[in-house]
Amino acid sequence: MKLTRHNAIAVICKSIEVKFAYLLVLGNDEGEWRVDMANAASGMAVHDDCKLRFLELKAKRTHRFIIYKIEEKQKQVIVEKVGEPTQNYDDFTASLPADECRYAVYDFDFVTCGELPEKQDFLHCLVLSPDTARIRSKMIYASSKDRFKRELDGIQVELQATDPTEMDLDVIKSRAY
Repeated sequence: MKLTRHNAIAVICKSIEVKFAYLLVLGNDEGEWRVDMANAASGMAVHDDCKLRFLELKAKRTHRFIIYKIEEKQKQVIVEKVGEPTQNYDDFTASLPADECRYAVYDFDFVTCGELPEKQDFLHCLVLSPDTARIRSKMIYASSKDRFKRELDGIQVELQATDPTEMDLDVIKSRAY
């Protein structure tokens, strides 16, 4: 929408949706102004395949883990790798890149150490943001995390890690109790 500077202010003031959106007023060298409205729900879109694979893991336990990545050109989160049910936590950590950010969900099962040992399982969400990753990538993953978690309903534990020691199996177990 082409606007003069004065009209842009009037449009902003009259808009009912202003309280639910961010407005960005941009000008160019020719003195033309336009208003861009951005949705207040920040973050990248989550591809439908991500949700489908997550539901398969959650309901049917057909996967041990799912690794997601943000495809910046497509502006969405996509599935990068799916782990077979027979794979373990070491296979999962070996599948994660050393210098890139990722989201991951791991179906973690264990036996409690109480008076009555009982088998439990939970879905653990890992947000991996290594210190060696690009700063732009870290910012994109951080700003998209809440939307990603909202789309994948049923995450019980979240863990943020910047290096392999922060996602050690003992750390995961301590978060489960």
